[in-house]
Amino acid sequence: MSDRPAALVTGGARRIGEAIVRRFADEGWHVAIHCHAFAQEGSALAAELPSAETVQCDLANPEAAVAMIEGLAERLGDWRVLVNSASVFRADDVTGLDSAIFREAMLVNAATPAAMAQAYLRLALSRAGRRVIEITDQKLANPNPDFFSYTASKHALAATVTMTAMAADPADRVYALAPGAILPSHDQLPAETEVSHRMNLLRRRTSAEEVADAAWFLATGPLASGQTVFVDSGQHLLSQPRDVMFLARGEG
Repeated sequence: MSDRPAALVTGGARRIGEAIVRRFADEGWHVAIHCHAFAQEGSALAAELPSAETVQCDLANPEAAVAMIEGLAERLGDWRVLVNSASVFRADDVTGLDSAIFREAMLVNAATPAAMAQAYLRLALSRAGRRVIEITDQKLANPNPDFFSYTASKHALAATVTMTAMAADPADRVYALAPGAILPSHDQLPAETEVSHRMNLLRRRTSAEEVADAAWFLATGPLASGQTVFVDSGQHLLSQPRDVMFLARGEG
């Protein structure tokens, strides 16, 4: 059992999750890196860090995810943070619901993270209070019709943050962290990514490291529970008729 403060980051093997893992590791924490399809990448990342491990499960199986929380709670002596970063992001049509895509998004992006947060707050031991950080999306404030099931699932996850925060112990805090366009999506070309990721108030690209810095602040700072922090260079303050991936292609 590590005596370092610990964090679990779901989807921690790559993309935003990896940046968050590295940020906590840089601060001397022990990091549990959850992975599913990218187990090899997760193991390679853990091998780079001073104190890390990988844990695996399919978040489409909430019982397995809760069992993962139970196992970690038994052996992490100072488990301060749960970051639910993993999600599925599949394209579907707002005019024709794909029930399979919708069910998967609601399960992986909302129901399982909520169940994990409940189990964590019930079981984890921490010497400094516990923090749950749910990664949502700037689409909460700036919705558009694209990626219908994904967006609906992130709205559902955001609702769990408010309710869980209200019911949590006063020493614990529950937050939403809402990134904007950070990394390439689907089949985006580099030139398209460069254009689409500047479609915000500051006309700048927001980095994964900025999201990781915000996660660190929420894990250690004084912000009141139940709040949402947007890391998107002001994208959520705009009204965009389509996802920026399509706007960059002139498909608005």
